Amino acid sequence: MTTPQPPRTFHSYEPRLGHGLPHDPFNAIVGPRPIGWISTQNATGTTNLAPYSFFNAFNYVPPIVGFASIGFKDTVRNVQATGEFVWNLATRDLAEVMNQSCAAVPPEVSEFDLTGLTPLPSTRVRPPRVAESPVTFECRSTQSLQLQGVDGAQVDTWLVLGEVVAVHIDTALLKNGVYDTANAGHILRGGGPADYFTVGPEQLFRMFRPR
Repeated sequence: MTTPQPPRTFHSYEPRLGHGLPHDPFNAIVGPRPIGWISTQNATGTTNLAPYSFFNAFNYVPPIVGFASIGFKDTVRNVQATGEFVWNLATRDLAEVMNQSCAAVPPEVSEFDLTGLTPLPSTRVRPPRVAESPVTFECRSTQSLQLQGVDGAQVDTWLVLGEVVAVHIDTALLKNGVYDTANAGHILRGGGPADYFTVGPEQLFRMFRPR
């Protein structure tokens, strides 16, 4: 039996009128979120690598992942030109270099060169994987659309969805054939200006679906 709780007080607001807080709480509430560390290449072969904090999985069979880019950036342009991208798992030991890859640089500058990360050839798509990442998804784009508000006005954000056509997992992360999320070192984006989180065994609990 749950213990009765005192009545709550709420800070309520309409986003269109402002939140009235030191920092927008939306990103903190919808989080922590997986990081979409996306590698692409343009039509001439120049590679790009960038992290996106709006990323998730949206379907199981076929496996579909997606990320949203605030602004029409090189990653979106490359995916629309080639139809391909790679998701690379960002782990705690790669956090700093992942952060470096979000630097604003011209399209002709590859973030692989900027960060010193190693491009690893993919098996089903043209963009390379990050060799240092323990898990990668090779993806082919299925949809790309510009988002819009309830008033029908388009916003400066593009949603890119892709089917995972190849998966690569470091075998050290497979325990009796089960992926070991708790010890893989995943990092996740929080809400504040610089907040990130990790996943570890101490956060693990299990709940099975009712039959």
